[in-house]
Amino acid sequence: MEQLETERLILRPFVLEDIDDFYEYCSQETVGPNAGWAKHDSKEHSLKILSGFVEKGDVLAVCLKSVANKVVGSVGLHEKTDESGANYYEIGYVLSTLFEGKGIMTEAVKRVLEYAFTDLKVPRIYVCHFIENNRSRRVIEKCGFTFIDFIEYQTVSYGKKLSRLYHLDKDDFMRNMEEKK
Repeated sequence: MEQLETERLILRPFVLEDIDDFYEYCSQETVGPNAGWAKHDSKEHSLKILSGFVEKGDVLAVCLKSVANKVVGSVGLHEKTDESGANYYEIGYVLSTLFEGKGIMTEAVKRVLEYAFTDLKVPRIYVCHFIENNRSRRVIEKCGFTFIDFIEYQTVSYGKKLSRLYHLDKDDFMRNMEEKK
C-alpha cells in the first residue's frame, strides 16, 4: 500500500527502522491478545514479524504527526481467499494501549477504507473482533460496518475464538462519506 495521511496521522509502509516503536506496543499486555497473538517477548521476535510486514506490504504503520511520526499501531488490508476460491479483503488493526480512546484508530481505518474503495476499487471489506473486545467493536461501528454473524476466528496464538463478523460495501461507505459532508 502507499502512504496515506489524515489530519493527525501518517499511515505509511513499515521499515525495519521502526523496530523500537513496533516492539514497544507489541510487547504490551493487552495489544496482541486483543488481536489473537501473544505479546512479543523479544525484539528478535518483533523483528521477524516486522520483516514480514515490510516484505508483504499490506500493513501500514500508524504514525502520529504530533510526536515526530511515532509508530503507535498498525492497520492492514489483507487479500484472502475463502473456501470456494473467491478472493476477499479483510481489514485488521492494533493500537498501543497508551493511545486508545482518542479516535486514532477510527481515523486510520476510515482513511484505509477510503483508499481501498476509491483507489483499489475493492467492492467489499470484512472485519471481525473477539466478542469481548469492545474497543475494536466501537471502531467497527464508527466506520459503518454491518454485522453479519458470529464466527469462530482462528487466532495465531489462542486457537479459535468466538468473534463478530462484519462487512462494508463500497456503495455504503461512499454514501456515508457523502452524508457526512
